[in-house]
Amino acid sequence: MNLTSHQLKLLAAFLALYLIWGSTYFAIHIAVTSWPPFLMAGVRFVLAGTLMYGFLRWRGAANPTLAELKGAALLGILMPAIGNGFVTLAQKEVSSGVAALVVATVPLFAILFARLFGHRPRKMELAGVLLGIAGIVVLNLGSNLRASPAGAAALLFASAGWALGSAWSKHLTQPKGLMSSAMMMLTGGGALLLGSFVSGEQLAGMPPLSGWLAMLYLAVFGSLVAYTAYMFLLQHVSAAAATSYAYVNPMIAVLLGVWLLNEHIGAAELLSMTIILAGVGLIGWKKAPR
Repeated sequence: MNLTSHQLKLLAAFLALYLIWGSTYFAIHIAVTSWPPFLMAGVRFVLAGTLMYGFLRWRGAANPTLAELKGAALLGILMPAIGNGFVTLAQKEVSSGVAALVVATVPLFAILFARLFGHRPRKMELAGVLLGIAGIVVLNLGSNLRASPAGAAALLFASAGWALGSAWSKHLTQPKGLMSSAMMMLTGGGALLLGSFVSGEQLAGMPPLSGWLAMLYLAVFGSLVAYTAYMFLLQHVSAAAATSYAYVNPMIAVLLGVWLLNEHIGAAELLSMTIILAGVGLIGWKKAPR
């Protein structure tokens, strides 16, 4: 079977989301061993946002208006700053695999927040939310999450922030195309650097090569490449298909954590993964038209 150029681009975009965003939990774990979490995340997003903004301006993209900048700044605080910053903070105490499992609940939070903007959830969506909550309860029974209540709270706060931004994004004035992502990363990164300063974070010493490589991987691949792939998919496939990374990322993160970081995944975590992903599946499931 010969694939068209467009089909190859779709395949490459899906692989980028599945593999890159699934591997970012491993990269964050490596980075926070030598970087303060908010500082690392702030540098990551400011660097990625600056590179994307510079490229777009070079290609002739217009600067955002004040109204567009306000919308992008709000989403930057909710998504890169809260959504990613607090995942980075949590991974000081919580394993990368378990962090990915909790973040898989984003679609569940998104359904709840969508009610604020007039969306009435279907019965399957409500069932998915209840199943996802049950999965979090089961995950709490395992030793990985129970040992760090602060890490669990940070992950749930991060998931809620990302979900609120996702639901709100459809009702906010934003810059056109990838300029929206550039402004979100710049403003979110700035908020993270401010949070790093206010919380008193300091580098204990110059990060080693592994710390720099992990941060650069997150900036270039986790932000620039994956964000571009995600925006491309949103334009060419259904939202349910584009957000299917939520099914795959936890499994990639768990496998990398066990293989490369010697993380332990017990029966409670495996059962929780099954329950949470089933809940996410119910949210995305729709009856085929007759």
